[in-house]
Amino acid sequence: MPFVNKILRLIDRNRLQKIELFAKKPYEVQESLLKSLISAARDTEWGRRFNFADIKNIAEYQKRVPLQKYEELAQYINRIKSGEQNIMWPTRVKWFAKSSGTTNDKSKYIPVSLESLELCHYRGGKDVVSLYNRNYPENKLLTGKTLTLGGSYQIEPHSKKIITGDLSAIMIKNLPYWVNLIRSPLPRIALIPKWEDKLDRLSRITIRQNITALAGVPSWNLVMIKHILEVTGKKNLLEIWPNLELFMHGGVKFSPYLDQFRQVVPSEKMHYMETYNASEGFFAIQDNPSDHGMLLMLDYGIFYEFIPMDQYHNENPEAIHIGEVQTGINYALVLSTNGGLWRYLIGDTIMFTSLYPHKIIVTGRTKHFINAFGEELIIDNAENALMVACRETGAQIHEYTAAPVYMNSDAKGRHEWCIEFEKEPSNMEEFISILDRTLMSLNSDYEAKRYKNITLDLPAISKLKKGTFYKWFSEKDKLGGQNKIPRLSNDRKYVDELIQINESSL
Repeated sequence: MPFVNKILRLIDRNRLQKIELFAKKPYEVQESLLKSLISAARDTEWGRRFNFADIKNIAEYQKRVPLQKYEELAQYINRIKSGEQNIMWPTRVKWFAKSSGTTNDKSKYIPVSLESLELCHYRGGKDVVSLYNRNYPENKLLTGKTLTLGGSYQIEPHSKKIITGDLSAIMIKNLPYWVNLIRSPLPRIALIPKWEDKLDRLSRITIRQNITALAGVPSWNLVMIKHILEVTGKKNLLEIWPNLELFMHGGVKFSPYLDQFRQVVPSEKMHYMETYNASEGFFAIQDNPSDHGMLLMLDYGIFYEFIPMDQYHNENPEAIHIGEVQTGINYALVLSTNGGLWRYLIGDTIMFTSLYPHKIIVTGRTKHFINAFGEELIIDNAENALMVACRETGAQIHEYTAAPVYMNSDAKGRHEWCIEFEKEPSNMEEFISILDRTLMSLNSDYEAKRYKNITLDLPAISKLKKGTFYKWFSEKDKLGGQNKIPRLSNDRKYVDELIQINESSL
């Protein structure tokens, strides 16, 4: 075992014991955390408005403070962006993570406090290393560097004290200098705004370094990897970085990309570790490599609530706490954070795969689904069906999105899937058939609508030329970072834009 790992295990022992504690006593840990959040913010404008000083328990908090969407919080966030303080959180907030969750036209600005950086985002990164070291005690992760794709940030023109940008850029900008000993590239390169320039410079520098890990969104990491292989003329990454052993990934479901990573990193010793983090916080870590569920991290300064999705669209949906959840139910996620978000509907949906410890998978977005015909198709259904279709036909997918084709006098409705293949299926008709059959096995509503083609016809595949999604991101000025296209949509906006780009390049 490397000496550095022995030191880390001694340091991490106490932290791992705390993780075991919240795994055994999730309700008690969350209840205590909520009380500390309320106490910290009792004298803020928000705390006085809802009389935080008199809230004694979870039920009272839920009764007194209404659920909040971004639109309801925007007026307060805009005031903080203008320089006002002590509005939603007591300590000074000058950083705002620019986020839309997926690539929409209108961005959200999520307040990032010092507490949320230190006690949530950075703690999440430290815990990833601690859990990896526990699972693989002989690893050599910290003998080299982790290559992290960063975004960029901007100083707000109206106030030089307020800075907005990608969460990754905010984290890199605020990291202590010593962290650069174990991560690459240096901030002056990682934070270059123009994606192509950043890609070129980080490639030329990192190919001379000992990279032992990668971190980030799978799709953008593949773009980077292909560029590096093209620049070096190598066949795979092990020819450049022979000690590469870990990819810490998040942002999108990894299964569609796994085969491509196995090709560019052909090693049985390569490990993959999923994380669930967003601008609003760091939420979960895959703590067991043999279990696809991620451990919900309950002591990061985030109090969680959950709304069953079959109640989500009710006028006053009831949110439940961690002690009331069940496995196998699709929940909308609600957050109260040490960044000053209170009962905030983040827009993600999750499902618990186990209790004690409480582990989750991300199933999709509250807005990103297809329900044009009552089929209630969610992202988790789509990802799993595509994985089966790819496995059985030898296909690999680079990017995809899907939307309905509405009924008219001449045709029934159907779903249209715009797919940019990395490797096309051996038989497209078989691919469509497997996709359809698997969706029916996963979703009874979809199956009912497909019964004898009465409501829905077979799905249609629009095969896009390579580079189509990249051009779409470029036109939206969304290259790199954590940007991603909605996988499913109830309207045809994204599908039609992609088809137009594809046809214009023919």
